[in-house]
Amino acid sequence: MTSRFRSAVIEKQFLITAEVTPPKGGNPKRMLAMAELLKDRVHAVNVTDGSRAVLRMSSLAASVILLQNGIEPICQIACRDRNALGLQADLMGAYGLGIRNILALTGDPVQAGDHKKAKSVFELESVRLLKVIGKLNRGIDFNDKTLPDEPLDLFPGAAVDPQLKSWSGLQSRFERKLEAGAQFFQSQMITDFEKLDKFMHHVASVSDKPILAGIFLLKSAKNAQFINRCVPGVNIPDSIIERLAQAPDPLQEGITIAAEQVKLAQSICQGVHLMAVKREDLIPEILERAGVNPLKK
Repeated sequence: MTSRFRSAVIEKQFLITAEVTPPKGGNPKRMLAMAELLKDRVHAVNVTDGSRAVLRMSSLAASVILLQNGIEPICQIACRDRNALGLQADLMGAYGLGIRNILALTGDPVQAGDHKKAKSVFELESVRLLKVIGKLNRGIDFNDKTLPDEPLDLFPGAAVDPQLKSWSGLQSRFERKLEAGAQFFQSQMITDFEKLDKFMHHVASVSDKPILAGIFLLKSAKNAQFINRCVPGVNIPDSIIERLAQAPDPLQEGITIAAEQVKLAQSICQGVHLMAVKREDLIPEILERAGVNPLKK
């Protein structure tokens, strides 16, 4: 059976995904509560895999919990913590447990997170991981040996950053991910929609694979300044920071800005990926203000 997200991609619908963070502990109650609010507003819920190298429940386990509760996940798989053997084992396990959507990532460096003495692996990176998924889907493993217990049928996606300074580097990496089998792309946080438009016309136009623009809920001017300081490659314009600083209610202004950005994305690309760290409950309001209706059941 084809998943709702995969069907929406095939039918070229405007795609909506949102990110949730797995619990830091054994109780998934909060994650489930947030994901339940998104159930009829998004095609799939993206489950992070050790984002920013901060310890969380495994994305695979958290994705299965969502699936058991009727919520379609996109399971992030990062290369930082596992070698080729472990990555393949997890991909087989994910498929066996009913997960179909995978976002293949290289992973954030350990030094960015809360376990700085942990050892990184990085035997693969995102392009090679996409190639491994392609092999498993064809019924062969990393070593080109046949899988005796049937191939997988995973639907792989990749990350893209249309705001990279190196245009040639951006184009080369995008094309390599396409060639490696990426079926959809979720972008990093977009703050410059002119660059996104240029990317769509000059790079992404070689393919019909959907690009989902990353939309981030900014909660205050201080939050925006922190992101500018600490997140590589992000440059939130002074005009947005000023709007947040001057607003009587910065959080409501952040919702308004995110809704404006969703509207902009609708005229440029094929979807949005919404990130509202610790306030995923506000995503339905962002979509409502942007004029995006709940999904048909």
